[in-house]
Amino acid sequence: MRLGVLDIGSNTVHLLVADVRPGGRPHATTSERTVLRLMRYLAPDGSITEEGVTALVNAVSRAREVAAKEKVDELLATATSAVREATNGADVIARIEHALGQELQVLGGESEARFTFLAVRRWFGWSAGQITLFDIGGGSLEIAAGADELPEVAASVPLGAGRMTVQFLSQDPPGEDAVEVLRDHAREVLAPVAEQFLALPRPDHVVGSSKAIRSLAKLAGYPVPGWSGIERMLLPRASLGSWIPRLARIPASARQELPGITPDRTFQIVAGAVVLHAAMQALKVDELEVSPWALREGVLLRYIESLSWG
Repeated sequence: MRLGVLDIGSNTVHLLVADVRPGGRPHATTSERTVLRLMRYLAPDGSITEEGVTALVNAVSRAREVAAKEKVDELLATATSAVREATNGADVIARIEHALGQELQVLGGESEARFTFLAVRRWFGWSAGQITLFDIGGGSLEIAAGADELPEVAASVPLGAGRMTVQFLSQDPPGEDAVEVLRDHAREVLAPVAEQFLALPRPDHVVGSSKAIRSLAKLAGYPVPGWSGIERMLLPRASLGSWIPRLARIPASARQELPGITPDRTFQIVAGAVVLHAAMQALKVDELEVSPWALREGVLLRYIESLSWG
């Protein structure tokens, strides 16, 4: 069976097509992304502007065409924080559903964290023990932790890289003073959340699963050999922290020349780095490991389970 997962996020509209079977590992065949950075299209009243909605509908229509070309049997379409929290969200969702020709599943922040945690657990396996997960999107930061397939604690806070760039780092380059203001804000938002996670058993693995974290790991981390010859990327907090002042001093156009920083991440990578560093500090994490599986794989895996047990 060929499934498609369409993830309508704050930064991108991303279609993942995979061949699946009950009890089997999904085999990805196609990955198609459209960069939107929806935070650019937020009006002062919190609505997505008409320009932004049009860009969103066009991206969704292209993804639907790709899914049809790939002969997808079923398309699982989800939307996350930017659409969920917009003041005109109901209208935006209706227009997306019209473009898709089907219903859209709008995920709450904790649901995002749970789907992503499931994907990370399956990637690392039961022997990984207690896992703490960080996932930075455009609109929110998800944190989850536990020793089972579903996290014991899951939280979503409005510290996404796109949102923080618009609110705190709108100048290019932002400079270190603006970074300090964002750092203080992130610490304040994270403080009550951190208490919940610090009360849990110490994690055996701390994992980051988003594109922003993968980019930062390529910039400030290092690879180590993994099982079955699969390379693992590790990101130390100290190394990440040392890069933040440098990232804040150079313009976005120059950041894309750095290792791991793709053109669609150049504007948001400073905010992503500051938020991740603050989260690692708050939860007393010295180093994290990068997972190649995230939200889309979690949605796929949960659907495969429904086939297995249905």
